[in-house]
Parts: sequence; C-alpha cells; structure tokens
Amino acid sequence: MADTKQAGPLSGAALPHPRPIHSVYRPGRRHVLRRRAGRTLTYLILTVGAVICVAPFIWMVSASLEPIGQIFSWPPHWIPSHATLQNYTSFLSGGSSVVRWLLNSAFVSVTVTILQVFLSALAAYAFAKRRFPGRNVIFFLFLGTMMFPGAIMFIPNYIVLKHIPLFGGNSVVGMGGHGWLNSFWGLIIPAAISPFDIFLLRQFMKSIPDELLDAARMDGAREFLIFRRIVLPLCKPALAAVAIFTFGYFWQDYLWPLIVINSPSLYTLPLGLGLFVQQHNAQWGLLMAGSVISLIPVIVVFLIFQRHFIEGVSMSGLKG
Repeated sequence: MADTKQAGPLSGAALPHPRPIHSVYRPGRRHVLRRRAGRTLTYLILTVGAVICVAPFIWMVSASLEPIGQIFSWPPHWIPSHATLQNYTSFLSGGSSVVRWLLNSAFVSVTVTILQVFLSALAAYAFAKRRFPGRNVIFFLFLGTMMFPGAIMFIPNYIVLKHIPLFGGNSVVGMGGHGWLNSFWGLIIPAAISPFDIFLLRQFMKSIPDELLDAARMDGAREFLIFRRIVLPLCKPALAAVAIFTFGYFWQDYLWPLIVINSPSLYTLPLGLGLFVQQHNAQWGLLMAGSVISLIPVIVVFLIFQRHFIEGVSMSGLKG
C-alpha cells in the first residue's frame, strides 16, 4: 500500500531553509545609519549657518565693550580682554536727543504694530470667513502687490503725503504746504495695513471651524462680537507672529523715515544713529553701543512671544 503520509508542518522536508539572523536585520541597521548620517549632516549645516549669522552680532556686542583701540585688532576679540561700559555711558550721555530718538521709535513702532494687527485681522476675517462678490479677486490683488519691491512706492507715497488736504499748511485741494511730510502721520498711516499680514492671518483663520461661528450667529452674536470674542482669541499665535514681524521691521526701518523726516526732533533711533555718526566722526565704539541698545527691544519682544510666534508661523504656513 502506497504511503499516503504527507509532509506536515513539522516535517523537515516542508520547512524552508532558515535565513541567517544578521541578514534579516541588516537592512534596518543600514536605514538607521543612513538616517543618523543625514541628521548629523543637517545639524552640521544648520550649525555652520547659525554661526555665520550670529557672528557679526557677537562681534558687535564685543566691540561695544572694548576701547576704540582694540575694536579693529586682528584676530578679532570675541570676548573682550578689558571690558568697559564707557561706550554705553558716552552714548547715553548724549542728553535728551538719545532719549527722544528712543521714544520716537517706540511710539512709531508700537502704533504701527497695533494698527497693522487690528486692521489686517479685520481684513483677514473678511477674506477667510465672509462671502461677498469679488472676494477672491480682491484677495489676489492684495497678494499681487507683494510682488513689487517696496522701494518703487516711495515716490508715489511721498507725493500723496505732500498733498494731504488741510494738513501741514495745505489748502482744501492739498496745495501750499507739506501735508504729512515731516510728521509722525507720514510714518504711521502708509504702514497701517500690510498684505503679508492679511495673508498670514487669513491662512490661520481658515483653520477655524465654520460651525463654531455659525453657532455663535444662531445665538444672536453680531459679526464684530464673533470677531472679537471668538476669532481673535483663537488667533493669538498668528497675531503674535504678525506683531513681532511688524515691530521688528519698523523699529529698525531707516530708509522711509530718512525720506519723510527732516526735523531732528522727530528722528527715530536708526536716523539718530546716522546723525550721531556724522556729529562724532564715526566713533565706532559709541556706534556699536547704540546699535546694541537698538536691538534690545526687538530681542525682548521676541523672547516674550517666542512660543506664540513659532506656533503661529508654522500653523499659518500649513493650513490651506
């Protein structure tokens, strides 16, 4: 009788030849090593880039703490050998002019930041959550203005500010005076709204569920109440990012105030530093001290809102 016994699962003939253990895990190890090498290379590139970007600021701080004879020594001193605060005391002893420059910069930067955050948030809410004819066309026109360099708007803005009616000695038709030139109006009003801020806030607001706003409308809330009580609190990260961008830019803005302002009493800090160089024959130690002082408010604002800033930029960039 023929043997009908079949090879079972425990039969030696039915079992496949076992693979070596090292051949099973070798691809995994290669993948891990490749990923670690890529991560190490990425961190190395980022570290080199960070050092290149930060090195000028470190040298500026070091130079502000050194006597003028040691600032331009070679190799440069990253850590002052004889640190002194003489440059800072000499710069701040400039009297009321330095204080006035600081107050002017603070007033202009804070005012522009408040206006941009509020007005850009209103426009972004309309583009993100309201429906009206031509909404997308108007929004893309706003985005189209970002393609042009800001410098090409200097001359048109200058002419418009010069002919503002009933300001700066102008008549009803805007003739005869200087309008908003040589005034804080000329620094603040043209910067009251920003297409970039509108775009950033719109991207963030689109992530807010429409059902949440519809529920508020069903409860009888008006649009501005919804905007103030629901939308703005949810947009704190994006608002913080916009505020930091705006404050940092206008605190350090030099070119537009140079065009608009010609009275030393209205100078902002960057303009004041330029005037300081002319009056003191480029005393670099004092200039470095003034430059460090001008960076302190921006750094403080960034450190305060750092968490909201990073969250706002990342979420605004990811939400469609």
